[in-house]
Amino acid sequence: MAETIPVGEVSYTLRTMTADDKAAILAFAGSLSPHDLLFLRRDITKRRVVDAWIAQTEAGSFETLLAEQDGKIVGCSALYTDPLSWSPHVGEVRVLVATTARQHGLGRALIERCFRIALGKGLKKLTAQMTVDQKGAITVFEELGFRGEALLRDHVRDADGALHDIVILSCDVERATSQLEALGVADRV
Repeated sequence: MAETIPVGEVSYTLRTMTADDKAAILAFAGSLSPHDLLFLRRDITKRRVVDAWIAQTEAGSFETLLAEQDGKIVGCSALYTDPLSWSPHVGEVRVLVATTARQHGLGRALIERCFRIALGKGLKKLTAQMTVDQKGAITVFEELGFRGEALLRDHVRDADGALHDIVILSCDVERATSQLEALGVADRV
């Protein structure tokens, strides 16, 4: 099911990822800087990783949305849950946006859709992680009710061997939804 959303002066098509998207996802991932991918648990520029992602999406562990502009993927969000873990009430939000589509609100729209999915699944808490220098992403998450919960020093290593810190943000879904309702913007979520 596809949805066209206006974000600023641009319209994007949001839709659920399918197995047919493998080549487009690999192209999208390959267009991002390696630093943009550091916060992900796996390297999505690798075919076998994308195969596993698609399989986990089809199995229901991931709810993955793709954002397209002119038939090309320019963003994606994934909400990961594990009903067999000790934390089946927690979802992890992952968002990527192409450099050319940043600072227009697409990332915010993708996070808002993840909120909607989380509410539908009855999740109580959401987490997100990113490198500490991703100030724009951190700001968007904080504006939607996420707060810093942990800093993992030297947690990821880039291709050159440099170590980077990861910040983990979390959000109480019900509390954030109430706050957004009070601000009159909950209808977007």
